[in-house]
Amino acid sequence: MTGQGSYPIGTPGQAWGDAERAAWLARQQRQRSHAADVLAPVEQLRADWEVVEYGRLDYTPDSYPLLALRSRGWSPALPTMLVTGGVHGYETSGVLGALRFAQLHAHTWRERANLLVVPCVSPWAWERVQRWNPLALDPNRNFIAASPAPESAALLHFVAPLREQVLMHIDLHETTDTDETEFRRALAARDGKPFEPGTIPDGFYLCADQDAPEPAFQQAVIAAVSKVAHIAPADPDGTIIGSPVVAPGVIEYPCAQWGLCAGITAARYRTTTEVYPDSPRATPEQCIAAQVAAARAAVEFALATM
Repeated sequence: MTGQGSYPIGTPGQAWGDAERAAWLARQQRQRSHAADVLAPVEQLRADWEVVEYGRLDYTPDSYPLLALRSRGWSPALPTMLVTGGVHGYETSGVLGALRFAQLHAHTWRERANLLVVPCVSPWAWERVQRWNPLALDPNRNFIAASPAPESAALLHFVAPLREQVLMHIDLHETTDTDETEFRRALAARDGKPFEPGTIPDGFYLCADQDAPEPAFQQAVIAAVSKVAHIAPADPDGTIIGSPVVAPGVIEYPCAQWGLCAGITAARYRTTTEVYPDSPRATPEQCIAAQVAAARAAVEFALATM
């Protein structure tokens, strides 16, 4: 099935209205707990990190604190390294990788860098294993001025004072089989467009910012991850998910133009990770380890260039 009609909501060729969005929202069920999976681990990190509530999401009847972990002893004289996860709530290793990174590296670069870790940008979507927020909006297309996505707007507001101070930003994501079976189909239906089948890369890859690609930085991250997880090969046409491969395991996106999280600062070094948890060659633990290795290598490379 390749047409829009393969999605159970909407009329082929017509973009969704309020009724279709409501029907989609009614299908979303809570499957896990933000309080247990994110808030509890963050609470255990208070001895080593300053916990900052940078906003709150109110989606009746639910309310979610938006939390960040900030280095103790923060100094404006030091470069800032930003790690974000959970922009898409269904991308599990992004959230768990950010938390694992915070657990392991609270003190690794003390007196060399400020660390800012935002482990779960989209808690409503985390609980529902969903890409969109309840407004049927993708937060990772809405990091824009006057953003209609509350998750995106809150993070933009939080990092705005640090925009010029951030040296490195790594945004932790996954590409899953449900991208093809659910989320791309839902997107086509929502926008009244035909569904065009794609491919799912088998392995880890990076999405660099085409306006600031920093190839050596991207390759340093790929090299570090290759020690714990396999790197996605290019498709026969030399692309990964339709984008030209510019180096092993690396494609490029226009981050600011597309409203992506990786473009929210002026960081010299910025990238988006993608792991493939559905690969027969990967385990959930490997996916988390790959995210941690990527973030660690990103910080180390940025510091080495100062």
